Amino acid sequence: MNEQSNQEREIMMVMRKLLTTIVREVTPESKSLKHPLSEKTIQDIRYCLGLITAREKELADEGGRTAQERPYFVDEPPQTKVVPISNIGKTGKEPEEE
Repeated sequence: MNEQSNQEREIMMVMRKLLTTIVREVTPESKSLKHPLSEKTIQDIRYCLGLITAREKELADEGGRTAQERPYFVDEPPQTKVVPISNIGKTGKEPEEE
């Protein structure tokens, strides 16, 4: 990845974080309170975040990165399962002796 791509990637990341921070800060704590942003503004923010995400994906593809840099929760079950080398080829049950 060249210097220009790195800079663009950083700009996209900062813009995404800023937009999401603004939305979090203006969102009322109670659902009974009216949201200060208009529906059009909310749709525009969603559209901007979609464009940012698409460009970040393009930059990742150009840079040869295939792993997704998605956030995850610590209590979320892992996507992969570690299998000890000693268990490779075993079916999980030992054959019963007669």
